[in-house]
Amino acid sequence: MPLQNRVHPDGSLHAVPERGTMLGNRGGRFHRADQTLGKRRWASHHWICCELHYKGMHHEPMGQGYTSLFFLDEVTALSAGHRPCFFCRRSHAQAFVRLGGMTTDALDRVLQTERLPLAPRQMGEINDLPDGAMIEVEGAPHAVRGALLLRWSFAGYVDKKRKDTVTAAKLLTPPTIIAILARGYQPRWHPSAQQWGTT
Repeated sequence: MPLQNRVHPDGSLHAVPERGTMLGNRGGRFHRADQTLGKRRWASHHWICCELHYKGMHHEPMGQGYTSLFFLDEVTALSAGHRPCFFCRRSHAQAFVRLGGMTTDALDRVLQTERLPLAPRQMGEINDLPDGAMIEVEGAPHAVRGALLLRWSFAGYVDKKRKDTVTAAKLLTPPTIIAILARGYQPRWHPSAQQWGTT
């Protein structure tokens, strides 16, 4: 039975078979002893995205340590408000924080306010969104990739539509991360994104 630790682009946690290509956590442990979740969805404001495998290290996803979370890819993690990890993805984390223009802790605190359910997210024009941004179109998450929107699923990107055909959408990726993407940060995509191209 899958654990409830697969991350949707809106930040919610689900129990599905698909595990994705990246690992992460939300600052520590927030699961219960029986490996289920209560009301808590984070342990601190430090939400990170890690390598799925790193130097042969292993731990139980919901063991004595932190609550491990799984992402389809980094695009998904960023949409949910996670940033690159300084331990296993140091160069990516350094680039990300540099483009954010503030200290790591300050960036994490800003992202924490933007992750709150009632935090306003002004999207602007869909065509102006950078690659790697995630929006919700007709109830389904879609990732911006070139001139396209790729429809997300826990198993991969399953369909495409052109950005210029969409007139109404909801922004999922936090605004600060949108700005970092716009300044040139290149997130890691799930291999399924390659099949759809960019135009």
